[in-house]
Amino acid sequence: MANWKKRLEAGALALSVFALAAVSGWGPGHRQTDQEVIGAAKLPAGPYVALTFDDGPRGSTTSALLDGLAQRGVHATFFVIGENVEGNELLLQRMEGEGHQVGLHTYHHKSLAQLSAADFYAEVDSLRSTLTALLGREDFMLRPPYGMMNAATQTRAAAPIVLWSVDPEDWSDRDTQRQVSIILDETEDGDIILLHDIYPASVDTALQVVDALMARGFHFVTVEELFAIRGEKPENGKVYRHLPPSLG
Repeated sequence: MANWKKRLEAGALALSVFALAAVSGWGPGHRQTDQEVIGAAKLPAGPYVALTFDDGPRGSTTSALLDGLAQRGVHATFFVIGENVEGNELLLQRMEGEGHQVGLHTYHHKSLAQLSAADFYAEVDSLRSTLTALLGREDFMLRPPYGMMNAATQTRAAAPIVLWSVDPEDWSDRDTQRQVSIILDETEDGDIILLHDIYPASVDTALQVVDALMARGFHFVTVEELFAIRGEKPENGKVYRHLPPSLG
C-alpha cells in the first residue's frame, strides 16, 4: 500500500530547502511575505501552482523540458505511460533525482472507465510495478487518460487520482502563444496545470509559463508538495483537481 505519510514527510523536507532558498535569496521567484509553516519550515505564503505533464517520457522533448526546469529551479509532476518507459529509464531516474514527481498514466493510455477489473489492473498495476522496479517505491498517484473515470476507477485505483484545473488543450494544436495566453489568464493559487511533454511546442509553452508566473510571484511545486503545503493528506480513490489555500 502507498505510504503517503513518508512521501509527504519527504515533500516537507524538500520544502524546507525551498523555504531556505526563498529567505536567503537564491531560489527562483522568492517572496519574503507572510509565511505558512509546515513543521519547522517557514514557506512563502504563495501563490503555489503544480505544473503537470502527461504521455511521456519522450527522449528529445522530455530531456529539453527537464533542462529548462533545472535552469529555473522548478519541480513538476510527470504522469507517464508504461510503454514509453522502455528505453527512457534514465529519464525517469533523472526526474526522481532532480526532485520531480512521477505518476501513473496507465501502460497503454487506455480509458480506465471502459475496462474490466482485470484489464484495469493490467494497465495500472503493470505500470506501478515497472516504476517500482525502476525507482524503488510504489506510492504513485494516478491520472486516468482523458480524465475519464467512474466509481469503479476510484475503487480500484489504490492511489489518489489527480486531474487538473487549467487545460490549454495543447494536444489540439502547436500554437504556443495561444496556450500560454490561456494558462496565464486562468491560473490561480492552488491550480494544477495540464500539459504534455511529447510536443516541442508544449515544452516552449511550459517554460514561457514558468517564467511569466514566477515573475508574478508564483511558486512551482509538485502535486505532492502542494498537498504538504496545504496540510492535506491525499486519499486513495479521491479525485483532486485543485488545492486552494485553506480557509481555516
